[in-house]
Amino acid sequence: MKFTKPILSTFLFNFLFIGIISAQEGPISKVWVADQGDGTYINPILHADYSDPDLCRVGDDFYMTASSFNAVPGLPILHSKDLVNWNLIGYALERQLPLDFFSKPQHGNGVWAPAIRFHKGEYYIYWGDPDFGIYMVKTKDPAGPWEEPVLVEAGLGLIDPCPLWDEDGKAYLSHAYAGSRAGIKSVLVVKPMNAEGTKTTGAGKLVFDGHENHPTVEGTKFYKRNGYYYIFAPAGGVSTGWQLILRSKNPYGPYEEHIALAQGETEINGPHQGGWVELKNGEHWFVHFQDKDAYGRIVHLQPMSWKNDWPTMGEDNDGDGTGQPVLIHKKPNVGKSFPAMTPPDTDEFEGNELGMQWQWHANPKATWAFSNPAKGQLRLYTDQIPEDAKNLWDAPNLLLQKFPAEEFTTTTSLTFTPNEKLENEQVGLIVMGMSYAYLGLESKKDGLYLKYVTCLDAEHGKPEQEITIKKLEFHHIHFRVKVEKGGLVTFSYSENGQEFISVEERFSAVPGKWIGAKVGLFATRKSKTNDSGYVDIDWFRFSK
Repeated sequence: MKFTKPILSTFLFNFLFIGIISAQEGPISKVWVADQGDGTYINPILHADYSDPDLCRVGDDFYMTASSFNAVPGLPILHSKDLVNWNLIGYALERQLPLDFFSKPQHGNGVWAPAIRFHKGEYYIYWGDPDFGIYMVKTKDPAGPWEEPVLVEAGLGLIDPCPLWDEDGKAYLSHAYAGSRAGIKSVLVVKPMNAEGTKTTGAGKLVFDGHENHPTVEGTKFYKRNGYYYIFAPAGGVSTGWQLILRSKNPYGPYEEHIALAQGETEINGPHQGGWVELKNGEHWFVHFQDKDAYGRIVHLQPMSWKNDWPTMGEDNDGDGTGQPVLIHKKPNVGKSFPAMTPPDTDEFEGNELGMQWQWHANPKATWAFSNPAKGQLRLYTDQIPEDAKNLWDAPNLLLQKFPAEEFTTTTSLTFTPNEKLENEQVGLIVMGMSYAYLGLESKKDGLYLKYVTCLDAEHGKPEQEITIKKLEFHHIHFRVKVEKGGLVTFSYSENGQEFISVEERFSAVPGKWIGAKVGLFATRKSKTNDSGYVDIDWFRFSK
């Protein structure tokens, strides 16, 4: 393996801090902004893995949540005033339940396809955990705190639920089935639910079978309009599907069907699974995802219109009632103009809590991370990897965040202080998925070593491939990762913070289990100790 020296480069940054308990507006991302500043927006509105998005409008405010699978905290809560500019204001799920089960990575498990609704002064989120059942959590303030989750119905394979409170006081819950657990899929059911929304009260009825024309129908969103009950449901598969609309005069059917959105002549594959909102002025909009491989399921916004009580999303050039995605469009008319806003990515570590952009791979221990706002640093203590771990796929203490754009550069500054009595403590900058790569530091008896590591097919326990680059004289170093179109990754390092040396070998980022690739930090060790080493991170910055 060879290493090349690129030209000297410097960076100027002027970012403010966003803490996990703060709901303030933060700095604008340097790598992706959907608002074009001229009254239009471009899709995706979020070039980040907020998969299976759902949203609701309460007055002048919009709130969105998304699947979080095994990542902790879970159920992100995003806020917007105009459906284009979104701020991450918190999470509804501080820890995954059951606590012990999710204390180790449960890749692809956990929170699937949530639905968020506002009912009688409270915000509700329902989601399916394919191994345990359908949960609900609620609050009066979407920024939190949220109450403890309630198990609405226990069972294997119950996924993608959505509540509906009818005008007569009756409540219903729609959901789908995960074939991997239930042994059946591509069918939708509607069940009665108590008025409190805490329990289903009957077996309900199978209301739609998609096996013939709409395979893998799932992701239900339940609405009522003009006397019709509507189930919005994606079909056709995550990366290739379409948006199916079902309607009936009775919540238990029979349901008519209509396709409201499909790829058409665009490059937006599988445009489906999301939520519908109506503005005060009568405009209608639909938020959905696009599966973009290593980048995960990124979020798009489509205009929506109604004709003969059927919705059409996007642009319908041939007038057949099925739209295709728009790439650029006039912003929703919410009555006024709002400044550009994005979820946070860069972190200067100047607050008392982790920034909201960070998530762990499992329920965290209290000893993994400590903020040091006086020094503007985050300290990660090394934690022993599980004894049966084959690679970092099995490590719970990976501190990661979503890819925020198609192309970006991440640079971090850190100082490693290992326990001198131990060997094999490691810290590093990682791009994580079902395969991963990282630049890391490892402590040995005779000092600190810099290494580049790849692990292809980590999901199936394949071993890491390691290249030792050099022995370091100092414990302070800068790491950088550059991500180019298609998820092509280049790592580099600098011992003086100015001149970066690149690893010539490039890594192709791949998704995780139902999620996009992520970038972040780790601190691990192989042995037990009564006093672990640690790494102090000065900042973690994104740039083009």
